[in-house]
Amino acid sequence: MLMLKSLHLVAFVRSLYSILYSHLVVIKMVETMILTKQYRCIHSSSCQCSKGHLSEDVIFLVFQQLNWNPKFIATLSCVCKWFDDLAKRVLWKEFCRTRAPKMMIDLQSSGSHSVDGNWRALGKLLIYCSGCTKGGLFNNINIPGHFVYRTRFSRTSGKSFLLPQCRTDVLYVSDPCEHLDQGDEGDVGFFRGIFKSFSMSKVRKMLIKRKAQLHPTEVCPYCKAKLWSMQQAEMIPQSASCRLGAYDDCIEYYVCLNGHMLGICTLLPLSDSEEASELE
Repeated sequence: MLMLKSLHLVAFVRSLYSILYSHLVVIKMVETMILTKQYRCIHSSSCQCSKGHLSEDVIFLVFQQLNWNPKFIATLSCVCKWFDDLAKRVLWKEFCRTRAPKMMIDLQSSGSHSVDGNWRALGKLLIYCSGCTKGGLFNNINIPGHFVYRTRFSRTSGKSFLLPQCRTDVLYVSDPCEHLDQGDEGDVGFFRGIFKSFSMSKVRKMLIKRKAQLHPTEVCPYCKAKLWSMQQAEMIPQSASCRLGAYDDCIEYYVCLNGHMLGICTLLPLSDSEEASELE
């Protein structure tokens, strides 16, 4: 009996690996195709995308083997609405948990099973520096957005971006993504972050109390929500430039309705930056 169970287990493992391998090949093929989103899907019994696809459990195992590769998740999302919904609900969530486990535990510790702005938006924020376009949020400079291999987000650093009366809020902020020698702009740094439970934060209450205006045209590059200017609301503390190693009058950042933060600064020369850190 024991031997029979062992044989069944071996057969199951082999069949599972066979499934995983075959669908890794499928994903590789999908990656090379030019895909168009099919948002005509209505999830009815007649909808083509609801027929013949793998179960969610198998897709989960495939992407677990791929270590939640964001490139493959984005590619799968392009196939149809069913896959796009699955990616938003499951795959991007697992990607975020794998990429920043401690941060995800903290962001969800208030009892929420999701995060503000959805998992895909947060996944993008973790790995994408939005840059800026001339005439956009940061008027005078054009630096293309790009993916970053690894970024450190710090809750401790986030305190430096909050006014003293708002420092009970939880904000995670990245180290600046450096873009050196940008002509007249000097050495430019982009940073990004996310608030925990932004809808209940003191920052949001203060923005509303001060009647801060939402940007008339630009939206968050991560979730497409409207943006508040922290500079316009006069809510940028001096400690932010010290934390970044930036000039006091050359820092600006925005917060969207979902609590994503993105900003720009002009970095001090290295020796001056080290001196600023000591002063902090």
